[in-house]
Parts: sequence; C-alpha cells; structure tokens
Amino acid sequence: MIKQAIIPLAGMGTRLLPLTSVFAKELLPINGKPGIEYILDECIDAGIKEIIFIISKKKIMIKDYFNRDALFKKIINKKKDKRIVKEYKKILKYKKMIKFVYQNQPKGTGDAVLKTKNLIKNDYFLMLLPDDLIVKKNCSKSMIKIHKKYKSSVMASINVKKKNVSRWGIYNIKKKINRKNFLIDYVVEKPNIKEAPSTKAVIGRYILPKTIFRKLVNQKIGKGGEIHITDAIQELLKENYKFIGHNFSGKYLDCGTMNGYIKSSIEISKL
Repeated sequence: MIKQAIIPLAGMGTRLLPLTSVFAKELLPINGKPGIEYILDECIDAGIKEIIFIISKKKIMIKDYFNRDALFKKIINKKKDKRIVKEYKKILKYKKMIKFVYQNQPKGTGDAVLKTKNLIKNDYFLMLLPDDLIVKKNCSKSMIKIHKKYKSSVMASINVKKKNVSRWGIYNIKKKINRKNFLIDYVVEKPNIKEAPSTKAVIGRYILPKTIFRKLVNQKIGKGGEIHITDAIQELLKENYKFIGHNFSGKYLDCGTMNGYIKSSIEISKL
C-alpha cells in the first residue's frame, strides 16, 4: 500500500518573480485557495496518510502556515467566525499529516527526494510536484490503482509539443499496455529536439520504489548542474525495473509560470 507522499518545496520560484521575492509560490492563492492545498487534498483523497514536505530555511513560511494555532485561537475566541473556524479545522487536519525535512541548497529534485530517505517506510511512495496541478480527476488515485494492478512504478504522462520537449523528462515506449498505459523503455531529462525519443513527457506525479535511494546516493550531477530524479529512474530502468507511463484523465494546469498561474486561477474558478 502507498501511504506516504513527498512534495519538494525548496525551489525559489524564479519564474513567478516578483511575487516570490517575498512569498512562497506554493502559498500563492489560486482562486482563493493556496496552491499547496490542492495538492494536499489530492493526496488525502488518494488515501495518503503521511506527507513529507521538503523545504529550505528560506521557505520557512510554509511551515509557519501550518503552525499559527495561537493566532487562530485568538481570532476565533474574539470573532466566533464560522468561516475561520472551518479553515482552522482544515489546517489542523493537514498539520497532523505533515512532516518537514530540509534541502537548503538547490541541487535538484533527485537531491530533494534523497532528503526523505530515512522517513520512507514502505517499498513504494508517491511524489508530487506542486507546480503541476491536475483537476477534475484525481491523478494520484488513478496511478495508485495502476500500481496495485501491475506492481510497478508509475509516472504521469502527457503529450507535449515537439518544440517544448526541453522542459521535461521525455520517455520512449517499450510496450503498449492499453490505451492509457505504457511500459517505459528509457527516459531522458530535458532533451533537445534532436535527442528527444518522443513527445511523451513525465509531469509532476510519480510512484517511485524505495530502491531509488540506492541510486540517488551516488547520482552524478546532470543537466543544469542539478541532481535529477529522472536520471536515477533511468538507472533503475537499465536494471529492468518496471515503470509505467500513465496518460491521466484529469486536466493539467501548469502553475510554475506567471501565465500558467493566471490561467490556472481562471480554469479552477470555472469548476
């Protein structure tokens, strides 16, 4: 059973400057609700019991957001506002599930995952990237079903435009399982157009095996001077570990850029 999820939150969000010069991008409101809460709700609905936030000292406001008990109690005692009571109960629910680890140097997603090594209990765990929102259908829940059926690692997948392949991890299909699921042959992190094996991109939902820590400990620095989770996945693929690319049914929203952030608020307001 997959009961733990990890969420890397240490990145500075430079693509959302100047907003992120003073504010954590994950707490920016999307249609009146902090972006990170959409990710938390997805995890809860998928049956996750423990969520590990990977933050940095510069992102301590994320931890503070879930630990303002004195402030809430003072305002609730004074105003008796039902909306505030409801919000406080929701935050308390999140707080019980969350643990924090630190990644104080921006060394990439692979390094972020490695910081959780001593906290992962079971053979597989879920990772979600907060810039990638998936609405209408719970992507994590559908991936967990695929994992249970095939006893495999799973990565969420979308088809992207060829000109944009350098933004993503791009994978090649080894075998088609059915209309929405594919066995992955190999994966390349941020390839140029000539190097890209396809236009099938991995986006921010992964079910990963605990054995990936064995690769991450010795993982070499990759593109952009960072340690990429994609490179560690490729090392496991070389050892015949099974990874499935899953074409999910929900609507994907990219919240990591200013245009994407604005469009996400508009799209969610329509739901």
